[in-house]
Amino acid sequence: MPQFDFSLVVSGLDLDEDGFEDALFEAGCDDALVSIVKGFVVLDFARQEKNLAHAVASAIKDVESTGAHVVRLEPDPFVTLSDIASRTNLSKQLVSLYVQGKRGPKDFPLPSLRVSSDSPLWEWLSVARWLRKNKKIESSRDVVHAALLRKFNNDLAMLRSQ
Repeated sequence: MPQFDFSLVVSGLDLDEDGFEDALFEAGCDDALVSIVKGFVVLDFARQEKNLAHAVASAIKDVESTGAHVVRLEPDPFVTLSDIASRTNLSKQLVSLYVQGKRGPKDFPLPSLRVSSDSPLWEWLSVARWLRKNKKIESSRDVVHAALLRKFNNDLAMLRSQ
């Protein structure tokens, strides 16, 4: 069975309580590395499942069975030039040329956030679609995974707002 790597950002755990890691382990999160980042518990999963959707859904179910709440799923759906380069194994310089329209098709997606800053952010799904359409990445799996991660995060945000 394939392995899927992703992170869940979690709230609702008492970090001062002894054994919160044990509770996660006993709930089925034995394939996750637990860390504390900026006050949040972050679980870095390496979960074997038949597909990413099943891996993420089962991890969320396991985490929430402890009484914790999944805040979001990472990798983040918004990316910098460096993130794009890292996720695609392309050089940052080449990605920058695509963004500027100096290489490849001139229709690279526009940034989604921080447009006027020195470090704009792109939505990973639109970038992955562009890369796949222009044969800069070989597999459509990156596009499917980006869409799935966005859906999970949107669903989690909707649940939090209720």
